[in-house]
Amino acid sequence: MAENTFDAICRIARQIPPGRVATYGQLACLAGNPRLSRIAGCAMHSAPADVPCHRVVNRRGELCAAFTPCGKETHRMLLEAEGVPFLPDGRVDLSQALWAGPAQEMLLT
Repeated sequence: MAENTFDAICRIARQIPPGRVATYGQLACLAGNPRLSRIAGCAMHSAPADVPCHRVVNRRGELCAAFTPCGKETHRMLLEAEGVPFLPDGRVDLSQALWAGPAQEMLLT
């Protein structure tokens, strides 16, 4: 049985290591369709508990106001606990924390 898009996006998100983030567009690209970044957002909003959806941000490194239970505050708290660096304006420092995808993990191991 073929993997559906939501399942593919969740599978990829599970690979994001602690201390790193990915963007919705990046997940869409890795799942095979760079035009599905909004679908990646929907997938993260309804993701199973084992998906580290807090490690996903928008293309500018901004946090999600819809993150539960307390929006951006919870999102930031979870990322800070993993050592993700932030810029003075509250965005994630993508130059330091952006995950390069599964290929990066293979190079590091």
